[in-house]
Order: sequence, then structure tokens, then C-alpha cells
Amino acid sequence: MTAQEKDTKNQALNTHQQSMAAIAALTATGNLEQLKPAINIGLDAGLTINEIKEAQVQLYAYCGFPRSLNAVNTLMAVVEERKSQGKKDIEGKEASKTAVTDKYKSGKENLQKLTGKEETGPKTGAAAFAPVIDTFLKEHLFADIFNRDVLNFRQREFVTISALAAMSGVEPQLQAHLFMGKNTGITDAQLLELAAIIEKIAGKTQANVLRSAIGEPVKPIIEPDMMVRISEIEIIPEYLDEYKAILDKESSESVKLEAGVIAIYPMFQKENPLQIRIVEIYANQKAYKSHLQTPHFQHYKTTTLKMVKSLKLVDMTALDPEMMSLIFEKTGK
Repeated sequence: MTAQEKDTKNQALNTHQQSMAAIAALTATGNLEQLKPAINIGLDAGLTINEIKEAQVQLYAYCGFPRSLNAVNTLMAVVEERKSQGKKDIEGKEASKTAVTDKYKSGKENLQKLTGKEETGPKTGAAAFAPVIDTFLKEHLFADIFNRDVLNFRQREFVTISALAAMSGVEPQLQAHLFMGKNTGITDAQLLELAAIIEKIAGKTQANVLRSAIGEPVKPIIEPDMMVRISEIEIIPEYLDEYKAILDKESSESVKLEAGVIAIYPMFQKENPLQIRIVEIYANQKAYKSHLQTPHFQHYKTTTLKMVKSLKLVDMTALDPEMMSLIFEKTGK
């Protein structure tokens, strides 16, 4: 990650860092559909295959083997696809062999470099309650992994922070790595820009955790021009099954691919399946207008026009906006 080797003091994220942040966050959340294009963007920006691979391997220590393996498999598929298209990506450097004989000591020293604090005295907390976890952290994470020189300490901390910022319920670990990351040279300006990336990938609630952790104002979950609509649709009987299949695909793609689409939730009446109701929630008017231009919506619109007998669009507003905020907090938006 050549660009990340440069001094980034008082600078926002460069293209390499932006791509690596997205790849790490998507790896941690298991969003493979968005991970594939993010990897393509990263490779186009000049990240090497081994840099991306190294980050994804490291993240098994934070988000587990299943998501790490799924991410590595996605990277492998992308690389093969690009190779078949004649694209020549940079393999990048391999990890150098190390001559470490005492892994616990090496890991302890690496951790002390990251925290800037010497570890003295008896073990406390989790390290005292479950000593083996302290051993695993020192010998494996901070020795076996951190001693691999494909990424430096600052790059590894940036990858870790990007992943933890996208995950819920890990605020203590995020705070610890923010402290270590700043010790390696990561700046508040870079972390603030990272929050914007996390918002696109994991939602406002999750991005606000990072903003709060670095002392920045949080963004309101509900925007003033948030749009809630109920579409009341009657389908011509002979097209019902075909329409439902197209609608299911379009609604799924919209929610997965568009950050501003909070929900598109199709339903039908039990007594009359021809009567379709769709609850649509958009973050703001801009997100709604952007949605109308997407290929998946245009496909839905053109292919289902002949299937619709009647259509009524009902714009709604909340009786209690605060309750809507609680709903979004529970869903992670």
C-alpha cells in the first residue's frame, strides 16, 4: 500500500485508504455484494492483491474466520475475473520470514509500541480471568500477524478501526484501537472521513459511534426531508407470479446497493393476493430521486408496466418522529 506509507499527517484519506476502509468494513459486515465492486475499485486504485489479502486475513481476529474466508474467496473470484478480462493487477510483496523465537515477548513488545505504554505488574481483567486469551493475543495477533511486513502498524490499525467501526457492540475495542491508531499517525481528519465511508456501508447509527468516539458531532438519524411512502398496487391476475418475482429482486437490490434506501418492503393482502402494498422509506429526497435512475428500478418500471391494473402512491408522515429514530437505531440505520 505504497500511498499509505507516506506521511499522512493533517491530510484526509487518499484513494488507497478510502478503498481499504471500504474493503475492511464490508469484510467485517459480511456484505459480499458490495465487497466485490469495492475490491475492483481498490485494485484499479493501485492496491496490490497481497495488501487486500493481508487485510482480510488479519480481520479474522476481529470478525471471525467465516467472514474472513468469505472475503478472501470474493477477492480470489474478482482477481480471476479481472485476469480473464486481460487486466494485470499487481501481486505485491510477500511477507518476509521472521526470526522470532519468543512470540509472546515479540507480541508484548509490539503491543507496547502501539499503546506507548509499558506493560508491568500482574495481569488484570480478562487477561487475569482467562490467561490463555492474553497468550493468543500476544503470540498470534500481535506477533504472528503484526510481524508480517506486507502492511505496517499504521495500515493494520487503520484496517482494524475500519472493521470495528462497521460492527455493532464493539465500542470498547474500537476505543482501544483508535488510541493505538492515533499513536501510529492516523489523524482525526482521516477518522472523520472514515465515518462518512462507514455511514454509506453500515448506516448512520454505526457511523455516529465513530463520530462520538473521536469527539465529533453526531448526525441526526432522521433527516428533515426523509420520505415515507406506501404504494397501493393491484396486479392483473395472469401476471401475478411474474410481477412478484421482479418486485422481490428489485426491492432486494435497492436496499442492498443504495445507502439512501432505508426500506422497500413489499406485502400482499391475505384475502386478495392481487392487492400489493409496498412500504418505501428513503433517507431524503435526493436518495429517492437517485433511486428512480438506478438500472434495477428502471428495469422494474419498464417490465411491470403492463402488469399493473391500478397504482396509488400515498406519502406518509410520522405521528411520533422520535419513535422512527428508535426503529432506525434498532435496525442499525
